[in-house]
Amino acid sequence: MKLENRKEIGIMKRSVTIIILMVIIWFAFSSSAYAWLYYSMPEFRGKVIDAETKQPIEGAVAVVLYYKRSTVSLNPGGPSSHVTKARETLTNNKGEFYFPSYSEFLLFSEGTYVDFIFFKPGYMSEEGSFDTGIAGVRIAPEKYFATDVIGKKVEMELFSYEQHKLIKWSGPLGIVGLKKAKTREEKLRTMPSPPTDYTSKELPLFIKFINEEYNNLGIKGGYK
Repeated sequence: MKLENRKEIGIMKRSVTIIILMVIIWFAFSSSAYAWLYYSMPEFRGKVIDAETKQPIEGAVAVVLYYKRSTVSLNPGGPSSHVTKARETLTNNKGEFYFPSYSEFLLFSEGTYVDFIFFKPGYMSEEGSFDTGIAGVRIAPEKYFATDVIGKKVEMELFSYEQHKLIKWSGPLGIVGLKKAKTREEKLRTMPSPPTDYTSKELPLFIKFINEEYNNLGIKGGYK
């Protein structure tokens, strides 16, 4: 092969490599929070209060779970989401908590959603989407806690799964009310659990609180 042809082939290979890298970078940084190759969620902040007294609860544990799923799956039902990152913190004397933004590069997977768990011994845990007071209308956690001002009243359109249409809703964001667990049955029924493969190494506060509540109920064992 002539030297000129080798040079041309080398130039073509480098050009193709550069184009591929440019496409990857463009996809990674130009799309939404669920972008291909790049998973990003904003800062989250909120306030935990006693559902009855409306007073702030200090020392409650707040856990945020970031989920992703594989883009390649042999499962007939499609890929399922799993936790890629878990964070925890305690509420301050105002009942407030804060999580900084989170992002990671993805390979053969995509970010899906986030979930929150709130718990303190003596209270029922709270997790999942948040009730608006309108039948069939709930707010996803990534919207409910992505607020610059805790308790800020906003207006938004949310989809009602019962009425099958968009419903206008207005109310404060970022406030979570925990109900007192008054009976042993209520405590057991609403006891949270850590995500699969997560231990006290990753979530020491959360698992400490769960084990503490089990001990209060006279149940031996607990999570490690």
